[in-house]
Amino acid sequence: MQRYEKHKDSGVDWIGEIPEHWEVSRLKNHIYFITGFPFKSEKYSYEGIKLARGINVKEGVFNWDDTRFWPAIENHLENYLLKENDVLVAMDGSKVGKNFCKVSVDDLPILLLQRVARLRTKFTLNANFLYINIVNRSFLYWVELTKTDPMVPHISPDDIKNFIIAIPPISEQQTIATFLDDKTAKIDQTIANKQKEIELLKERRQILIQKAVTKGLDDTVPLKDSGVDWIGEIPKHWEVRKLKYVLTMRNEKIESKSTDKIYVGMENIESQTGKYVPTDSQVEGLANVFYKDDILFGKLRPYLAKVYLSEFDGICSTEFLVYKSSNASFYQRVLLSDVFIKLVDSSTYGAKMPRASADFINKISIPNPPNPEQIQIVTYLKAIEEKIAKAILLKQQEIEKLKEYKTVLIDNVVTGKVKVS
Repeated sequence: MQRYEKHKDSGVDWIGEIPEHWEVSRLKNHIYFITGFPFKSEKYSYEGIKLARGINVKEGVFNWDDTRFWPAIENHLENYLLKENDVLVAMDGSKVGKNFCKVSVDDLPILLLQRVARLRTKFTLNANFLYINIVNRSFLYWVELTKTDPMVPHISPDDIKNFIIAIPPISEQQTIATFLDDKTAKIDQTIANKQKEIELLKERRQILIQKAVTKGLDDTVPLKDSGVDWIGEIPKHWEVRKLKYVLTMRNEKIESKSTDKIYVGMENIESQTGKYVPTDSQVEGLANVFYKDDILFGKLRPYLAKVYLSEFDGICSTEFLVYKSSNASFYQRVLLSDVFIKLVDSSTYGAKMPRASADFINKISIPNPPNPEQIQIVTYLKAIEEKIAKAILLKQQEIEKLKEYKTVLIDNVVTGKVKVS
């Protein structure tokens, strides 16, 4: 890429040198800024005008999974109606500085709620160029410098308005915005393709687990109907038994403060893989005791598929059921199989915190092959899982490199380190 012929010091550490004909300026000089109206939650409706709340502004996009509405536009609310190309910044939360988005015509009509900032450009600033500067890592750096209250981080209107950006002539802003829209869209599409490849690898892993634990490894053996819908046919010499007759559920509890054993919470177990992820999480009150080679099955939101084969003695959240078995490696994979998880998830009770009951899970019939075959299946699946895990890791590393390239590209272009045409 080309470089500008002449540069000057911007006087701003995170911007560095800029092209000689560019200027630096605080954002407030180039935008019309407001924060939202304090709509009363008890007056929300089920239809009407969408409300842009902090929960809806997510890392470059609107998320309308949890939508609230206002019945109608009243005269005093007209100033809070959003327009196409308005830039929104959520002002609170652990991801403050990362949660922002730009309004498209398809989103409208929308009313703005308090603690969400609206940035609308004046004639000196291109709306797309403004948005790119909010996307740029220097904005997050600025937020890190200015945010307050580490428990519930937030930024003030003045924090946003005083953000400093490099300002090229308006025609150049448009050129830069068009260039970056094209380049970042291509990068994002490549990332999306790689993420799709990761999902296909995960699906492949689930298919192989399901087939191995219900059909075995020998495709030539005769099959019989298991009599269990989720299992289907099984090898003729296999048995089907209720889980409670194959796995023994531990019910050993302890006050967490009375032990220094490692605590395992739901957040410590990776979905689908059963991998343990260390954190600093702790618990107060009762906890379940588990031992090495026990199976921990997450009964809260079972669709998350948190099934851990323990690698050490410890304590865990009471949201786990703890099982012991003579061949836990095999049965962990049975409990991790996609169809088993779906069956358990279909039984949950409670809308906000859906849980499955131990009684229901213990009565589920599961395949029970001879012990030598269990060992063979585990050996086979470990090799498959390792191969797929490596392939997924490679894709994830490629994605991270693309994200870093995108970040550097945006930063270099909006600060004039490289020239686009």
